Amino acid sequence: MHDLMDTAEKIRTMEIRGAGRIAVAASAALRDHARTLSSLSTEEFKKSISEAARILVETRPTAVSLPNAVALTKRYSSQDVNEAIAEIVSNSEKFIKSANEALEKIGRVGARRIRDGDVIMTHCNSHAAIAIIKTAFKQGKKISVIATESRPRKQGLITIRELDDAGIPTTLIVDSTVRLAMKDVDLVVVGADSIAVNGALVNKIGTSQLALAAWEARKNVLVAAETYKFSPNTILGQMVEIEDRSSDEVIDPNMLKEMPNVKVRNPAFDITPPEYIDLIITDVGAFPPAMAYIVIKEYLGLDLVDLK
Repeated sequence: MHDLMDTAEKIRTMEIRGAGRIAVAASAALRDHARTLSSLSTEEFKKSISEAARILVETRPTAVSLPNAVALTKRYSSQDVNEAIAEIVSNSEKFIKSANEALEKIGRVGARRIRDGDVIMTHCNSHAAIAIIKTAFKQGKKISVIATESRPRKQGLITIRELDDAGIPTTLIVDSTVRLAMKDVDLVVVGADSIAVNGALVNKIGTSQLALAAWEARKNVLVAAETYKFSPNTILGQMVEIEDRSSDEVIDPNMLKEMPNVKVRNPAFDITPPEYIDLIITDVGAFPPAMAYIVIKEYLGLDLVDLK
């Protein structure tokens, strides 16, 4: 359990960040934990797996990739502990392989929407969005990127490093420059933390302002998302919880103590309405937001819906 708790803490503190990376780390942690439980009884094994799954899922409440990865990994049917462990290990290895292959598939599909000479705006640090941009660049398309700083954690600095390493011309802007810079943009490409059944996008705070500015400027918005980022429980009307993070990420706590009438809001995500999204690019194809239910039903399975 010590190793699993270590992974959970790294996810909670954002040492492991990004919905896809969180999902893979959680699946691997649950797999490795299961391997240590061969001496337990069937009932003890069930309780330990359930507790481990709970610990992982509670670390980040918004990114649906986390509970989806855990749910897909922890499935087993055998009442024999060793056979159940083998099922969980197999589930995890399949999930991780699929997750790694998904980026290449998303890159190929999304790159078809990028034209030679396009200026692309992106936000935060999304491996899926970057896969599309890199694939288009490798195809010989002369593109450039405008990347937001993505405060308060400044994930945009990770993005510009990755794009620079790939040789892609990139401009970094502060978040409040989005509307001004949109006139120079041909296409917006962002990632996803969760996608609801109605096609609404939950992603890094500030994504909705990019989408609104793009809609106003008549620029298309592509969302890059692995299928495991769709949220099954939204079928039952469940709202995606928006994570509020510590004010320490925004302001020195000592400074805040000096201002008793001031409070800080630090939501990590916001919600972009589906009408601001042109297409969702997934590892199984490109879909309009209205087809989110089909993706959940056909590629995740309705058995992931929590009917309690």
